[in-house]
Amino acid sequence: MVTHVRAEQPGDERGALLSFLAEQRGGIRRSVLGLTDEQASSRPSASELSLAGLVKHVAEVEQGWVARAKGEQPAVRRDETNWHENFRLTGDETLQGQLDLWEKVAAETEAFVRSVPSMDDTFALPDEPWFPPDERVSMRWLVLHLIRETARHAGHADIVRESLDGRTAFELVAEEQGGSWG
Repeated sequence: MVTHVRAEQPGDERGALLSFLAEQRGGIRRSVLGLTDEQASSRPSASELSLAGLVKHVAEVEQGWVARAKGEQPAVRRDETNWHENFRLTGDETLQGQLDLWEKVAAETEAFVRSVPSMDDTFALPDEPWFPPDERVSMRWLVLHLIRETARHAGHADIVRESLDGRTAFELVAEEQGGSWG
């Protein structure tokens, strides 16, 4: 645990879930502190992952899941023809542009989660071969899934950043807070 998530108000399940999601988003955002687009797009390990690509991916995935929960189509549809673009900047995309998009997506996620009548409300999983047919999941599942997805990639981001320049998550938290680590 690099940062502490404050306790929610008693009975504020939505606030607690959204706070944990925000904490994981912060881990990825901090991983790009002080980097240029070129540095953030580099792939310093055997993996194809870059920090800019991770930012793009988590923003796109979060937007897509919230859209599905609203009964809408995701803004970007991925399949075998364009899946490779999911983890890298393409065209005129920039790291800052993806961070700005993700900030907007995060605000929309929070507004949506706070607006649903009940965390027990459900929506249908997409008709994709990796999901059970005719399965429905709750709004609670949605936020837990976003936490899991973002946390997984926050760990990737820690490794990629440390591979780039040796900076650790603890050092980046200290920098963000205006101090120094160690």
